[in-house]
Amino acid sequence: MTTAQKRIMVIHGPNLNLLGKREPDIYGHTTLEAIDAEIAEKAKQLNLSVTFFQSNHEGAIVDIIQATMDHENGLIINPAAYTHTSVAIRDALQMLTIPIIEVHLSNIYKREDFRHRSLTAAAATAQVAGFGARGYLLALEGLMHLLATSS
Repeated sequence: MTTAQKRIMVIHGPNLNLLGKREPDIYGHTTLEAIDAEIAEKAKQLNLSVTFFQSNHEGAIVDIIQATMDHENGLIINPAAYTHTSVAIRDALQMLTIPIIEVHLSNIYKREDFRHRSLTAAAATAQVAGFGARGYLLALEGLMHLLATSS
């Protein structure tokens, strides 16, 4: 890793470990492993170092967000179902001073009413929704832009 290389944490929330199997009509057929591989390849092209984390447990997600505070330059997070319920994840995100991109595979605003409200979006720098797995790559490009313009 060169000294100029920025470090990015990618956090995947609950049930995303089942991508490709779980409701493919909504979330697509791409697995989480394939998404991570695409992100890693794009990060390499952008000279970014990327670390991945997935958990079905709210506290574990809060712990990893807190751990990014002094070690990462940017964060991409798909809080999944916790988007709509987790004040704890929102509070952890609010503590960060790095750019945060919230990602959703589906357009949460075209789904059930309870999904229209994101508790975590207000703590994020930007949000990408509705592009499927490609949304992560768009988030990575956006994050790279934010990091380049803040230097």
